[in-house]
Amino acid sequence: MNPNDTARPEPASSPDWGWQPGFAALGPAFFTHLQPTPVPSPYWVGVSAPAAQALGLAPEWLASDEALQAFSGNQLLADSQPLASVYSGHQFGLWAGQLGDGRAILLGETARKLEIQLKGAGRTPYSRGGDGRAVLRSSIREFLCSEAMHALGIPTTRALCVTGSPLPVQRETTESAAVVTRFAPSFIRFGHFEHFAARDQIPELRALADHVIDHHYTACRGATNPYAALLQAVSERTAELLARWQAVGFCHGVMNTDNMSILGLTIDYGPFQFLDTFDPGHICNHSDTQGRYAFNRQPQVAYWNLFCLAQALMPLIEDQETALAALAPYKTVYALSFLARMREKLGLVHRQDDTRHSESDGALIEELLGLLAASRVDYTVFWLRLTDAVDSGDFTPVRDLFLDREGWDGWLLAYSERLVQSEAGSAVAVMRTSNPRYVLRNHLGELAIRAASAGDFSVLQQLLQVLERPYDIHPEHAQWSGFAPEWASSIAISCSS
Repeated sequence: MNPNDTARPEPASSPDWGWQPGFAALGPAFFTHLQPTPVPSPYWVGVSAPAAQALGLAPEWLASDEALQAFSGNQLLADSQPLASVYSGHQFGLWAGQLGDGRAILLGETARKLEIQLKGAGRTPYSRGGDGRAVLRSSIREFLCSEAMHALGIPTTRALCVTGSPLPVQRETTESAAVVTRFAPSFIRFGHFEHFAARDQIPELRALADHVIDHHYTACRGATNPYAALLQAVSERTAELLARWQAVGFCHGVMNTDNMSILGLTIDYGPFQFLDTFDPGHICNHSDTQGRYAFNRQPQVAYWNLFCLAQALMPLIEDQETALAALAPYKTVYALSFLARMREKLGLVHRQDDTRHSESDGALIEELLGLLAASRVDYTVFWLRLTDAVDSGDFTPVRDLFLDREGWDGWLLAYSERLVQSEAGSAVAVMRTSNPRYVLRNHLGELAIRAASAGDFSVLQQLLQVLERPYDIHPEHAQWSGFAPEWASSIAISCSS
């Protein structure tokens, strides 16, 4: 699918979206109905074919002017009733009060149980003085990363497409406008619960919790305390999510409670970054002057956010000990999940009789991460070279990455002894599907952004196709799996991104 093909055939008919009541059934206390604000002269920037398939959209319709206008906010999808939801939240650890969808407009929930949003489609009652717009730069980043994370097997909101417009938008500089069409089973956040709890609107809080249970956590309904069961389920999903972030080296950058999905999805791609050199204290968000959301702090921040969710649910759970018990599994689930992800990356194939190695494997992983940090080793390149080394038996290219050669040699000896207990072929196979060759490094996104800003969308489409298959070799784009260029360190990403 080429989003820049000017010869777009007209579809035989528009899709039957099969809109469901979904979030809108909660009633007017939860949202405001409104229309997207049109943009002048919209054009296609990028389209994800796998995302379109997930939504059941025919390529012919998606290439039409009707689709372009709809996903730019210039006309409504048939029978949709767009709205913006209200929520509150903690931002950088401080209570921020009422927030809400300041630039996201929910079109509705489809028959496939997927909510569709336009991000950047204009001002809403919750824009707090903002313009409700998104810019091309940040829209491309969210579009690419949403689909990249999905391909990596990390729970995330998805992105169907980006459309652009020459409409000027003022950020640090004047940029052009863009709209991202994204979708997920739900865009409900921790902050939705905090909003109604803070206002002592207990009937609305209960209705929201019941909606989430009945639509997304049905197993909780039969529990002795369904709301405590909900909190525990969200805690466990969030723990799994954070383990996957940490294993792949993903920094979210702004983990406010209003940016935390009740479904354990990665949501709201702003100042994110995949690590280049392994630096546990790396801060990817230049707005985060205190380092609250540094890479190594993300698991603890997620727990802090879950504690805020627990406080919001207290009027329903009622008993503090029950709420604390529901939070308790987080740390255990996170630790076990992170260990499992890292063992896969190391090719330490798990077997039923292999549980005795868990403690020693944990120590092996901790020592490795210390070595990576001390030598500031490129995180993605290391795992690729290690995988090749296990396959070939030549560990010299891996050793060359480290300043502390003796430290590496000692670790390699212990690793080799552990690795021999796994079948070499099985270990390599697991490593090949656990260590991506391609992640959306900042400089790769920047290449796509610069080209798109000049009207060339080919780099974006090529990068998207590579990120959709991140474990494949893609020999024509081998340079994208190598070290970041020196200029990459000068890229500054802030909350406005």
